[in-house]
Amino acid sequence: MVQGKVEICGVNTAKLPLLKQQEKEALFVRIKDGDIEAREEFIKGNLRLVLSVIKRFSSSNENVDDLFQIGCIGLMKAIDNFDITLNVKFSTYAVPMIMGEIRRFLRDNSCIRVSRSIKDTAYKAIYTKENMMKKECREPTLAEVAKEVGVSKEEIVYALDAIQNPMSLYDPVYSDGEDTLYVMDQISDKKNKEDNWVEHLSLSEAMKQLNKREHEIIALRFFEGKTQMEVAEMIGISQAQVSRLEKNALNVMKRFLLA
Repeated sequence: MVQGKVEICGVNTAKLPLLKQQEKEALFVRIKDGDIEAREEFIKGNLRLVLSVIKRFSSSNENVDDLFQIGCIGLMKAIDNFDITLNVKFSTYAVPMIMGEIRRFLRDNSCIRVSRSIKDTAYKAIYTKENMMKKECREPTLAEVAKEVGVSKEEIVYALDAIQNPMSLYDPVYSDGEDTLYVMDQISDKKNKEDNWVEHLSLSEAMKQLNKREHEIIALRFFEGKTQMEVAEMIGISQAQVSRLEKNALNVMKRFLLA
């Protein structure tokens, strides 16, 4: 998503300045004194940090310009709330805030509507976890987060699951350069196992047109409801090979049935 894109929101990312630690410290002293120009210079000097964070969201379908703008909001919030007396690197403090701002944007713009109360529970859990990690330098358990938030573990899990971005059945999960495997290929076809469309066609003769291995794959996939991964393990070949053989077999059967 970000790779190869030189200009984002009118900013030439190839020419972004990089501040040294001494420059950051000097600018922060001026920022705390209300120097607007110092704040602007500090923001420009940390835009590379925003770029590094939005790369983590490369699987998102959101426009990179939008993510960059949201990331900049998180950066500005980090600048306004950073305490130079804590002896912590600014980047260590800023990255979670930038990521949090982007995550909130993605969740709030999800096509699936989640109630405000569930979102609030999820956000509280996320903030609580981040704060506990900063204070204790370790990842807290689910029980610890739930206790701190004041709700049950089940409510935390439900809320966090509810705000996750949905995955399409057509999202690619693997490609060997020729055939792409999709999420739907990993799912057992329970409907076809019980009430398969091929039962309404003259398949007996069509399946006789297949070789032994193709016949076995079609039987496992469409009569027993196995996933391509399960079939691959059962007959001892790769999932990509199963995919190719399955497609070829279906084309052979289709041509026979339509002849």
